[in-house]
Amino acid sequence: MNYYGISFMKKFIKDIGMWLNHRLRQLIWKRWKKTKTKYYQLRRLGIHHEEAWKVANSRKGYWRVSRSETLQKAIKINTLIKWGIKDPNNLYEQRYLSY
Repeated sequence: MNYYGISFMKKFIKDIGMWLNHRLRQLIWKRWKKTKTKYYQLRRLGIHHEEAWKVANSRKGYWRVSRSETLQKAIKINTLIKWGIKDPNNLYEQRYLSY
């Protein structure tokens, strides 16, 4: 943040933040190895039975499933922040809003 803060990097930081959130969702999905665990975690995060069952049993790859609407609805940016992940967009705006 300190190195790139001097120049106008708002779009770059936003793009990096979107990719980072996608990657984090992929890692979380990979961490939930079994179908049973995936289903349980999706239900815990507020996804309905049929939708959670469909996504949990998907044969698609981790990267592709992490792009799905269901997983993005379950693991929102606010959820990631609550889990302790820093949002680059907020960090950038807090630090360089006055420039």
